[in-house]
Amino acid sequence: MDETSPLVSPLQDSIDYNYCQSDATSPRTPGSVVRVSAGSPGRSRERQPLLDRDRGNSPRDPHRNEFPDDPEFREIVRKAEQAIEEEIFPERICQGSSGSYFVKDSQGKVIGVFKPKTEEPYGQLNPKWTKWLQKLCCPCCFGRDCLVLNQGYLSEAGASLVDQKLELNIVPRTKVVYLASDTFNYNAIDRVKSRGKRLALEKVPKVGQRFHRIGLPPKVGSFQLFVEGYKDADYWLRRFEAEPLQENTNRQLQLQFVRETGGPRLHNQEHRCIGGNDNWLLKYDCPMDMEGKRDTDWVVVKEPIIRLAAIDNGLAFPIKHPDSWRAYPFYWVWLSQAKVPFSQEIRDLVLPKLADPNFIKDLEEDLYELFKKDPGFDRGQFHKQIAVMRGQILNLSQALKESKTPLHLVQMPPVIVETARAPQRANSESYTQSFQSRKPFFTWW
Repeated sequence: MDETSPLVSPLQDSIDYNYCQSDATSPRTPGSVVRVSAGSPGRSRERQPLLDRDRGNSPRDPHRNEFPDDPEFREIVRKAEQAIEEEIFPERICQGSSGSYFVKDSQGKVIGVFKPKTEEPYGQLNPKWTKWLQKLCCPCCFGRDCLVLNQGYLSEAGASLVDQKLELNIVPRTKVVYLASDTFNYNAIDRVKSRGKRLALEKVPKVGQRFHRIGLPPKVGSFQLFVEGYKDADYWLRRFEAEPLQENTNRQLQLQFVRETGGPRLHNQEHRCIGGNDNWLLKYDCPMDMEGKRDTDWVVVKEPIIRLAAIDNGLAFPIKHPDSWRAYPFYWVWLSQAKVPFSQEIRDLVLPKLADPNFIKDLEEDLYELFKKDPGFDRGQFHKQIAVMRGQILNLSQALKESKTPLHLVQMPPVIVETARAPQRANSESYTQSFQSRKPFFTWW
């Protein structure tokens, strides 16, 4: 049974989670996180899909990709759509346990990675046979009870959102996008309907013009910008062991590493746990200035540059900490970089944001606006995801304050911070934290 206490850090005092709450008579702002009381008649309907109220009344195409706040991303998606119209289709990625695709532009250059919702590891149209075989042979071990199934595309976009809010700049920009392509995995009915509509448009144009859409239906999924020049972290880490880096370059690597450990730890990214070091990429540029070599034999060597990219964030935002069969330890804890305390630079960057209640509240509302796009969105599940994230924020804040190492961070007790039931006339929200005492059957410490 979990131990429950007022909101305090498992080790020392922590950040304050008392947020100002608007008056009960004031109108609710769009996207605000609302807690449904136990006696509310709508609580029994929480598992029903929540759709936008104006979806049926909006004259715009709901599958249109519009990003007014990010024109650069919108332009890249437009290039992808134009390439598909020119029959330069996305190419399926062989690696992984789900259907993911390299998206190209009109010149055939890879510009993004698209992961449809229906082709996720536990999706009905997953083209990879590994998960189908697991479901067929081991149904009792199928899925993960700590994750919301078939919402990996939201986790990908959510991880990018958290990264941008914290200004870590390690997760390539990722957003929810609608795309249709012949190379995607569709069922037979959709393909027959698409061919029938095309045939009707060719043979009987008057009838074909009445169709709302000609072709395959678009798929919703995550679209992540492609990063060039990056390789698996294992490749560079093995090379750095044989050829040690200079002090300044090694400091760059350490700073990038702690950025990578902070973000995934915040939203409990499990791909960092089970995927080894191939779920984060490194780019190592060691430029040499050869201009002065015409008149002299001297070569000017510039400072090497190291950049890190955290990809594969589809297993983020769990509804609870793993407590069933096995734990999911972060693979990077065995690296030497995980034993170095958090630097003052990363503390100055992240800690002021995590200590600001308004920042945390804005982050929760932004995640709510993102996650509610899913037709199967469940507000109760979302509150559980946020409760786990608050606990991770609590532990990360404490680790930064005490200059702990990333290894010490993952060894801290798992915490869940939930919204407490407060009187209706209360001026602020109160929170309670619970320490998870139940451990997985197989653990690593």
